[in-house]
Amino acid sequence: MLRICGKEVPAPRLTAWHGERGCHYRYSGRLHLPAPWTPTLEYLRRRIEETTGQRFNAVLANLYRDGRDGVGWHADNERELGPDPVVASISLGAPRRFRFRSKDRTRRLDMMLEHGSLLLMAEGTQTAWEHCLPRSTRAVGMRVNLTFRRVVETG
Repeated sequence: MLRICGKEVPAPRLTAWHGERGCHYRYSGRLHLPAPWTPTLEYLRRRIEETTGQRFNAVLANLYRDGRDGVGWHADNERELGPDPVVASISLGAPRRFRFRSKDRTRRLDMMLEHGSLLLMAEGTQTAWEHCLPRSTRAVGMRVNLTFRRVVETG
């Protein structure tokens, strides 16, 4: 369950939080304590850091079981991530449509995230844009999304 606008709602996907010790993460009324890095997640983190030149100390793993799982409009702008967070997102499994809209609602961008794609939401993205993974009524397979982040306020 998540707390959104003061109401308890079912989680729209399954999640796991991994990272360095002390990288606590709070969103939607839940505090996530980090599980240790697995060898696979550590390998992926190093590859992403080499590719992007960014440094990450945690990852939110999301499992979207089918098209009924999704996530609404939001920005990854929690206090723990600092004033201008960078998020690197790897998509594995079924392709899904991913949407951006400017916070002033004047611009939109849709893209298809294919298996193996890497999306870097660089500086300015979380402050100026919101994003979502809409639900789908058509048959959609399972998808794992790994969102690597840098927690700057550790607990």
